[in-house]
Amino acid sequence: MNLDAASLPAHTAPDLQALGPDAQAAFEQRLGRLTQALDILPDKPEETPASALRALWLLAAGRPMSLHAAAETPLVALSAAQLEALDGLIERRVAGEPIAYLTGWQRFMGLELRASPEALIPRAESELLGQIAAQKLRSMAEAAATPPIVIDVCCGSGNLALALAHAVPQAQVHGADISQTAIDLARANTQNLDLGQRVSLHTGDLLAPFGAEFQGKVDLVVSLPPYISTAKLDTMPHEIVGHEPHLAFDGGPFGVRILMRLIREAPPLLRPGGWLGMEVGLGQGPAMMQLLEKHPAYDRVETVCDAQGAVRAVLARAAGSTVD
Repeated sequence: MNLDAASLPAHTAPDLQALGPDAQAAFEQRLGRLTQALDILPDKPEETPASALRALWLLAAGRPMSLHAAAETPLVALSAAQLEALDGLIERRVAGEPIAYLTGWQRFMGLELRASPEALIPRAESELLGQIAAQKLRSMAEAAATPPIVIDVCCGSGNLALALAHAVPQAQVHGADISQTAIDLARANTQNLDLGQRVSLHTGDLLAPFGAEFQGKVDLVVSLPPYISTAKLDTMPHEIVGHEPHLAFDGGPFGVRILMRLIREAPPLLRPGGWLGMEVGLGQGPAMMQLLEKHPAYDRVETVCDAQGAVRAVLARAAGSTVD
């Protein structure tokens, strides 16, 4: 497969041309390998053979960064030893190792975050909940006399908690996860983003870390919970189940165990007019909407759909608000 510089994406060709014909040939050869062999999952739309190669090329040069950052960073010439290292990285990627784990970085809602097998890789689809949650939080921050309080349950690497803290500087954000190693990763991300003054991290089962001092005072509870049924785990791609933590996927026999617990357990924490927001799996939206609409603790239910019209997040407002 022969790909000349003119056939490469517009953001790729100029910096390749500046490196000279040898670098162009090296890039083209390896792009052909990735184009033929790389199996890209639909839940990682940011990855293409070209974007993957850019990130791995820069990693081989000693500059680890996310796919998004690599697309914005000029390529550099590689030595023979670095090209050999690049070939090893390409083979690991082709074998199914996620690129975020190879580079150690992933971008979420504009933030560069450390990624490791200790936590789920943040997905672009999760930004749907993040964006609507940030909108609601901004509105609450503008109307409130005190900083709004946010709890992110199953916080993993801290991506949603940190994105909300970054988007709404008035907010005090708490992240919780049952996995101590995930919390350690979230803490590293918090430190890297200098958000430690407004983001607190807790280890525990769902909302268990939040005692009486939080009762009736929380403005927003959000979660990107596990929602895959246990029986389906073995049918998922090896790139996911072979590398990412099962704890981040396993939602119980029907995939909704954590979702239903959050619906039951969030109301005592939420202030009147506060919101619960949860990402849901494909096909789970209608059932979760019905549960929320029938639950006496909530008086309003909203949904967020993806580009195909599928419900990917549900939000419910705690009853008792004086604002419609």
